[in-house]
Amino acid sequence: MKSYVITIKSIPQSVEAAQRCIDSMPEFNVEMYPAITPDDNPDEIARKKRINTTRFDDPRYSRRERCLSAFLSHRSLWERCLKTGEEIQIFEHDAVRVGNIPEIINYQGCISLGSPSYGKFSHPQTLGVNPLTSKPYFPGAHAYRMKPTAAKHILEHSLDFAAPTDIYLNLQYFPWLEEYYPWPVTAQDSFSTIQNEGGCLAKHGYNKGNYELL
Repeated sequence: MKSYVITIKSIPQSVEAAQRCIDSMPEFNVEMYPAITPDDNPDEIARKKRINTTRFDDPRYSRRERCLSAFLSHRSLWERCLKTGEEIQIFEHDAVRVGNIPEIINYQGCISLGSPSYGKFSHPQTLGVNPLTSKPYFPGAHAYRMKPTAAKHILEHSLDFAAPTDIYLNLQYFPWLEEYYPWPVTAQDSFSTIQNEGGCLAKHGYNKGNYELL
């Protein structure tokens, strides 16, 4: 199974964090995947793909171009999943494995592996595969596994309903989303390339004196 960690190659902190992610899960062949950034003109990419971007206009929590770039980075991996017809794992650069990730997981189409990284959340009631329980949307998009059948639906829906990645992957659109518990991956971040200070305040690991907005 292919595994990718989305990495901003032009930011040393991202490359260093991505390498930490790779080192934390040697049993998987995780490779760095070049992120789409504002330098790539994400609005033009979205326009060419006919993606509605109005849900990225809320300035309360994130910086618009960077948030859109992150979504398009994830979306490009969904396209790869569908094109290759292969199950994939997707990680963000701050993801670190802290528990066992089974090689084989019996899930429907898309399953979160990451522990909640911000805000209030609920704990699943059973071990292993659960319906998405922690939140009505992914509790951060830092770690998940996807099948091509799910990628097809998620890609098609994104043309009209694209939004910040974790919010987009929600039960209203995709009631079959699941999560694995206990969460085997956590987000260990000391910087953000997407959020503004308002968004960072909701993060569990946010420490104003030791946290950078890049």
